[in-house]
Amino acid sequence: MRKKKFSITQLILTVFMLLLTLTMIVPLLHILARSLSDPLQSAGMSSLEVIPRGFSLINYQVLFSNKTLVPSIFNSIFITVVGTFLNIVLTALAAYVLTRPGLVGKRVLMVFFIIMMLFDPGIVPEYMTVKKIGLMGSQWSVILCMAVNVYYLVIMMRYFEDVPVSLCEAAKIDGANTFQRYFFITLPLCQPVLLYVMSQVFISYWGDYYGPMVYCDGEKIRTLAQVVYYSTNSTDRVGSIKDNIVMAGAVFMSIIPTIIFAIFQKQLIEGVSMSGIKG
Repeated sequence: MRKKKFSITQLILTVFMLLLTLTMIVPLLHILARSLSDPLQSAGMSSLEVIPRGFSLINYQVLFSNKTLVPSIFNSIFITVVGTFLNIVLTALAAYVLTRPGLVGKRVLMVFFIIMMLFDPGIVPEYMTVKKIGLMGSQWSVILCMAVNVYYLVIMMRYFEDVPVSLCEAAKIDGANTFQRYFFITLPLCQPVLLYVMSQVFISYWGDYYGPMVYCDGEKIRTLAQVVYYSTNSTDRVGSIKDNIVMAGAVFMSIIPTIIFAIFQKQLIEGVSMSGIKG
């Protein structure tokens, strides 16, 4: 059997991809190392060190000593799960409607959505709207402010457009109504893009710090990201320990997204390759 030749180009490409991978892995390992390091010894750690200096769990002890940690986990889970579900429902429905043939005013609607995506009105109008409708101090303020994303809407539209029209027409002839064609034909065929968008929205809600800090900064409704921030100010010691607590919080917050990615890895990669590149 003839052996395949390993060309210089392949060698260069392999080395390049290896270096590119290291630029992503090394910072993650550094964060983990800092979170497990003794604050008294980690001050001089360079950004390339991936081995803990003076192994210690003091950073996690300080983080877990915050009495609002457990409630904040449930708050983050509630905001993330409800927000992701609402975002997927609204975005998928809008994408389905906007891709139906013969929709009146489709061009006007698309121009409006694109303008809203390109020219973000900013935090002031959003803050005033939330205050006006009485959602300040409520978890729903964070959920509703991120309930629709035009970028993901466009991605879903491009994917929905590839669903064969003949399938929907055949189902219509067989007596299927609009909702049946949507739930039993279009959505199953668009599962990869739904999982991709779901993962991105989930991460956005889970790691959001700015929204909860502005709209619901009460002790009982703080999210995990807020607790990590306040934990850095809960100690009288300054310097490296505060940085290490942030690292410990980042590691702790990444556990749930990592588990979800591990479970749905195949579907998420398929969604990225089939939906993200299509756009």
